[in-house]
Amino acid sequence: MRLAMLALVFLATAPAALAVDLAAIVRDHITPRYQALATTTALLEQQAKTACAPQNPPLTAAYHRAFDAWVGVSHLRFGPSEAEDRAFALAFWPDPRGATPKTLALLIRNSDPVVADPVAYKTVSVAARGFYALEFLLYDPQFAAPERPGYHCALIQAVTRDIAANAAAILDAWQDGYADLVSRPGNDLYRTEVEAAQQVFTALSTGLEFTSVTRLGRPLGTFARPRPNRAEARRSGRALHHVVLSLTATRELALHLAPGNARLIAAFGRALDRANALDDPVFAGVADPPGRLRVEVLQQSVDAIRQVLRQEVGPTLGITAGFNALDGD
Repeated sequence: MRLAMLALVFLATAPAALAVDLAAIVRDHITPRYQALATTTALLEQQAKTACAPQNPPLTAAYHRAFDAWVGVSHLRFGPSEAEDRAFALAFWPDPRGATPKTLALLIRNSDPVVADPVAYKTVSVAARGFYALEFLLYDPQFAAPERPGYHCALIQAVTRDIAANAAAILDAWQDGYADLVSRPGNDLYRTEVEAAQQVFTALSTGLEFTSVTRLGRPLGTFARPRPNRAEARRSGRALHHVVLSLTATRELALHLAPGNARLIAAFGRALDRANALDDPVFAGVADPPGRLRVEVLQQSVDAIRQVLRQEVGPTLGITAGFNALDGD
């Protein structure tokens, strides 16, 4: 189907004054969230080394904590997270062609020795890397009762090791100079504060778009053909949880860009209230009209936030918005 995707247009005339504390955004929003990701993924890697059975409660608990941390930074898709396709390797989803189970099954069928080499594993398809691959290994019936437990264990350990390495690399890059580039513009990457703030705004706007169009839109499908099996991380019961986590994280960032904006605060409040009241962890209810309506109302609430951003926050940063009709699944 065709989706109306937000296209940000940067105006030639920038605002005369910028009331955005870039250093605070890096210090209070970006850095601590990437620190949490690095910490929780390191613990996940360690737990997989200790006990790698899919039914092991400490391992699954570590998976949930680390996945939570990823969702909390998943809107920050710029800079170190994009270098070497790190974010893509951490989070290969959507996967409309089912590449993840196919690639994992092939590794297992061949007992591919690539799992023993951390450097070589980085060359494996992103479909067999990251949190969504790990979810299959821990929760999907095809993998969670392995016929080859030894190799299955080695594969879980390879995936968690790779996740932790990518998370650590992102944090290191932020702390080893990229934070200064954003916090103190006037460099080759961000010549002005406006350019740096526009980068942050784009990440925020894109994150909210992803929640509306993909996290909610994919399981909604159409009225005639709802697609609950397309819900994000449904095997581990996390689809709605991801919406709440992402809204919480993007609200924090939005209020750094527009502190005290009453419309923005109210719009986020309504969306979070509706998400928290929705007793449908994997959006199974989209198959029934009443349940579908509740998810649609939540999606409309997210779109209302995006509208406030376009109308009241973007113009303060020299950004206007247009729409391009792009093909999407």
